[in-house]
Amino acid sequence: MSWYLAVLKNYAGFGGRARRKEYWMFVLFNIIFAAVLAGIGVAIESQIPYAIYMLATLIPSLAAAVRRLHDTGRSGWWLLISFVPLVGGIILLVFLASDSKPEENQYGVNPKLAPAAA
Repeated sequence: MSWYLAVLKNYAGFGGRARRKEYWMFVLFNIIFAAVLAGIGVAIESQIPYAIYMLATLIPSLAAAVRRLHDTGRSGWWLLISFVPLVGGIILLVFLASDSKPEENQYGVNPKLAPAAA
């Protein structure tokens, strides 16, 4: 849960790098919360809570994905490859699941090697 909150605290931080664990834990909790809200929406016959949640987490989701791409040494503009039919989403998934570049890159220090912030 702390990984999810860390991404939300860095709401619109598109700079820097995000570890694989940070990104995928955020995605996991995001899917769980969205599924629960969708279920509640079915029960109350209104998808308004789900829609509000999805709009509220749109920017943090994009920011986390951009930071994750930065961690692999790629520009955030690679997110646009998801618009390519069939293969774009697969390529983006591979990029997001790739390991970090071990050295410091133009986006900052490797977060695996950086001291943890208190």
